[in-house]
Amino acid sequence: MSRLHVVTGKGGTGKTTVAAALALALAEEGRRVLLVEVEGRQGIAQLFETEPLPYEERKIAVGPGGGEVYALAVDAEKALLDYLQMFYKLGGAGRALKRMGAIDFATTIAPGVRDVLLTGKVCEAVRRRTRSGGFVYDAVVMDAPPTGRITRFLAVNDQVAGLARVGPIHNQAQAVMRVIKSPETAVHLVSLLEEMPVQETVDGVAELRAADLPVGRVFVNMTRPALLDRESVRAAEESRTEIAKALSRAGLGGARRGGRAEQLVGPLLRQAHEHAERVALEDELRAEIAGLGLPVYELELLPEGADLPGVYRLAGELREQGVAE
Repeated sequence: MSRLHVVTGKGGTGKTTVAAALALALAEEGRRVLLVEVEGRQGIAQLFETEPLPYEERKIAVGPGGGEVYALAVDAEKALLDYLQMFYKLGGAGRALKRMGAIDFATTIAPGVRDVLLTGKVCEAVRRRTRSGGFVYDAVVMDAPPTGRITRFLAVNDQVAGLARVGPIHNQAQAVMRVIKSPETAVHLVSLLEEMPVQETVDGVAELRAADLPVGRVFVNMTRPALLDRESVRAAEESRTEIAKALSRAGLGGARRGGRAEQLVGPLLRQAHEHAERVALEDELRAEIAGLGLPVYELELLPEGADLPGVYRLAGELREQGVAE
């Protein structure tokens, strides 16, 4: 099973919610999972109804399987200070650079530096071991940037390794890419059963494969039950009188011609037709996702929105579908 789970998706597909649910689902008894945010939005803190996450790993939840979920919001400036201390032993000099504004300059102006620091910090957590030699975390889940820039985000260390051909920067970049391109990593894509998210998912998978990055699963989020299909609606169209009588028996108006019950039939059939058309379109989009040849997991729309009980509910759905196996 993969140890680094990178979760991406088009904006609005609920990738942060899915990343949180995945972290909970992976937290089986005795397992420790780290959930990492790299975009500075504090979305994880909001979902888990806790204070904004600091630049340190903090336990935030217990998974349905009894394991522990920790969370970390990676700050690029602080990651750079860690990097300077790790490789150059700058210590107080690094803090002086921060006061001078050099750290802010490096993380906002220098091309790719921010992404290098973010991916480097995550991969360090993946590789980190205890004194006894085991991994500190059994799995790391990254709430990653959107699909449109995920390939560039993950592959930035390849570019850095090519520019800096020797020295600690080159070695660090190569070490990060060894993790990202290894079998222990999987890049998952979150989609909706809508045309634009599905198309972006298809394009994203193609880009990831072209860059030789490991594609994992597709999570189809916010699905709704199919109540009627086109055939059922056609049958209903031929039974208007019977439907009007059924509405009348339910206390929704008289069955006489032109009565309230009969007046309700037309709008109800229009809604049924729209629902059946949506179901047909969703079936076509499911087939397009299936054509990617990847494992697919479906998560139901949360009626109350993405809150903490809802995230636990989604985690349970993922466990039932075998995501932790």
